Amino acid sequence: MMAGFKIVIPARHGSTRLPGKPLLPVAGKPMIAHVCERALEAGDEVFLATDDERIREAVADLPVQALLTRPDHASGTERIAEVADALGWPDDAIVVNLQGDEPLMRPALIRELAAALAGQTAARVATLAAPIGEVAEVFDPNAVKVVTDAQGYALYFSRAPIPWHRASFGQAGPGLPEDFPWLRHIGIYAYSAGFLRDYVRWPASRLEAVEALEQLRILWRGERIRVLPVDEAPEAGIDTEADWRRVEAVLAGRNPAG
Repeated sequence: MMAGFKIVIPARHGSTRLPGKPLLPVAGKPMIAHVCERALEAGDEVFLATDDERIREAVADLPVQALLTRPDHASGTERIAEVADALGWPDDAIVVNLQGDEPLMRPALIRELAAALAGQTAARVATLAAPIGEVAEVFDPNAVKVVTDAQGYALYFSRAPIPWHRASFGQAGPGLPEDFPWLRHIGIYAYSAGFLRDYVRWPASRLEAVEALEQLRILWRGERIRVLPVDEAPEAGIDTEADWRRVEAVLAGRNPAG
């Protein structure tokens, strides 16, 4: 059995596509309450890090420690680092970053991710990836791809189709070549608290800026990221109004097509 770990859910009120997204009503309760419930199913120590009192009040009935954090953070990772410092967590504490718009995240995946980081010493960060089965997904810039080395550590993340299959890509074909397992990154992380303290001191890298992927700051600095493969990606979270309707249907027990 692994030692305990902490789950922190960063949630800000501002959103370009869906302002006030954490408070959207989904199946009779605010979306952020569903996210907290998934976290509570995965572990004992759950924290909400938010910049808005209304979001904190939305989970007041749940056994979650909700903290108000600074409004000027550029990312959820920075918001979580503030919590780790405020609560004095030791450098070796394992912290899972569960995004505040993932009400369908499977609790088992959260536990498996924390265990993956606890089970090795070569990296201070771990994340998840799932197989890609459709060629359109490989070429979709909204689907972040990851390539790993032989030991399962990330070599690179990109919105581009990596690796480029020289013999097949650019040719007319019905599907993906079968000689390579393309992987889609799933945006959930486990870190050590000590890593978080280092991360927030590093300036953004040029790679991070051009791809708009904050995990590239980690690779730029020479840190390793353990990538845990899972058989199937969890259902996507809420980023658009269409996502909102889809998740509402799932959580309300309805057929999304109905």
